[in-house]
Amino acid sequence: MREVAIAGFGKTPFGAFAGQDICSLAVTATRKCMENGHIQPSQVDAFYLGNFAGPSFTGQNHLAPYVAGEAGITGVPCTRFEAACASSGAAFFHAWSAVAAGVYDTVLVTGVEKMTSQTTPKVAEILAGAGDMSGEMLAGATFPALFAMIAHRHMHEFGTTREQMAAVAVKNHANGALNPDAHLRKVITIEQALNGKPVSSPLTVFDCSLVSDGAASVLLMPLDRARNFTDKPIRVRGVAQTSDHVALDKKETITTFPAVRAAAEKAYRMSGVTAADIDFAEVHDCFTIAEIIAIEDLGFVSKGAGGPFSAAGHTALRGSKPVNTSGGLKSKGHPVGATGVAQLCDLVLQMRGEAGARQLERTRLGLAQNLGGSGATCVVTILEAA
Repeated sequence: MREVAIAGFGKTPFGAFAGQDICSLAVTATRKCMENGHIQPSQVDAFYLGNFAGPSFTGQNHLAPYVAGEAGITGVPCTRFEAACASSGAAFFHAWSAVAAGVYDTVLVTGVEKMTSQTTPKVAEILAGAGDMSGEMLAGATFPALFAMIAHRHMHEFGTTREQMAAVAVKNHANGALNPDAHLRKVITIEQALNGKPVSSPLTVFDCSLVSDGAASVLLMPLDRARNFTDKPIRVRGVAQTSDHVALDKKETITTFPAVRAAAEKAYRMSGVTAADIDFAEVHDCFTIAEIIAIEDLGFVSKGAGGPFSAAGHTALRGSKPVNTSGGLKSKGHPVGATGVAQLCDLVLQMRGEAGARQLERTRLGLAQNLGGSGATCVVTILEAA
């Protein structure tokens, strides 16, 4: 297997963009990535697109060649990957596999979603398709309801408090306020987070990620080849994709996600590092409780300690283990098909020293955790500044 590196990246701002369709968003990120990686469309060997529900949100199918063609990329394999909110994480994993195996030398991975073209109730209905339609959704449960149950159980088992979940929201909003590409650049207080509009008890609107439009793209090459295109290649030290049951009632417990733990274990083993070695991370905070569980399942803290660890400020920008310096899904935004690759873009931004007011001092090893549904898919990637 060859060593693989990210040689370029590009992304759009995240937000609500009435004047941009799904193709224009994806093409913008793709072109930025090619420019950043100093390549031409003719140099791309394959194009992988991460997208969860473009056909449902916009009516457009056959999205991979549609986007690639508009970006000037033709005559190569163009494939769309769907794995709920981990769609572009899955696309990245398979792109890495192809480059590492020597099938291709240059692969572009773009993630995109255009969500705001539908009403909020319709968006919730479309997103619910990533859950168990024959059980959970038939009973009327949407993802806020499912993660509310997860939060209640975590509170019951470990004493996690609403104040600790609110601390996650406050921290991510503070980081997002410093991110010029974030959807909601708004600083909030603990009191605001606790007293936000109820969504599904105990979750308020400040515990829930945003409905966003946006796209992100990365360029993968063998590490030795990448050095010919950039003086700041970012090595893919480890990456793993795993799965679990879709329905919550099929899981032994709902306060941990086996797919996350398995993906993290594989990525750590491939990388030859441990959780303690990770300098910073972008994790999948679709809800504040999801970030708390993520830092536990990734091994940053022991089970049940995620809430107190967060409330104590350890995951803050200047904490011992910074998490979601981008603002996370909570503030940066969550165009679901774009999220996985966007997390990688944010790691690269930090590792290249280009994060501006959010710049960290220690950025040698960064980790991204991309979750699909209520833990049915997970991709964990570990990057190293090469």
